[in-house]
Amino acid sequence: MISVLLVDDHPVVREGLRGMLEAEPDLTVVGEAGSGDEAVAVNLARAPDVVLMDLRMPGLDGVGATRRILADTPDRRVVVLTTYETDADILRAVEAGAAGYLLKDASRAELAGAIRAAARGETVLAPSVAGKLVARVRNPAPPPLSARETEVLRLVARGHTNAEIGRALHIGEATVKTHLLRVFGKLGVSDRTAAVTTAMARGLLM
Repeated sequence: MISVLLVDDHPVVREGLRGMLEAEPDLTVVGEAGSGDEAVAVNLARAPDVVLMDLRMPGLDGVGATRRILADTPDRRVVVLTTYETDADILRAVEAGAAGYLLKDASRAELAGAIRAAARGETVLAPSVAGKLVARVRNPAPPPLSARETEVLRLVARGHTNAEIGRALHIGEATVKTHLLRVFGKLGVSDRTAAVTTAMARGLLM
């Protein structure tokens, strides 16, 4: 028998999940929690095999709760069940140690199968989520600009020459050029105008 802890701040969602899971002969719900902090406490009290974790909750969110649960009980398996599938949400959950990431439109069979797989030590991802993670690995986010590089680029955007930027920041003109070359490399561009427009498009210059 696989024991499950349900974590969601909506009682009606927990009730629906309990009904779905307890219809399965090998799954049993041993506890419920309506917040991240409650989940941490109930996890210690009930020692479930798998925690089914909502992501967005008031107070301690699902990612924070996942991190604390795994710090307390490293062998616990946490499967995120959420309506959100943004890259940032997925990465935060996976980095926190979640064993799976499912969307709330999953069928009862998919949900039960995912819990069984997580209990066996497997990683479970909704197909759309898996696709996003693969794309993120193949196309990693570019390294961020340093504070000094951002300062230099901001002055470039205002029309200053390298010499003027050097005087404004009290650095040599050669150092300004070095900073700009690093900016070009990070942004994947080859000139000042492209650097400014690309940085603005990415929200790096306001």
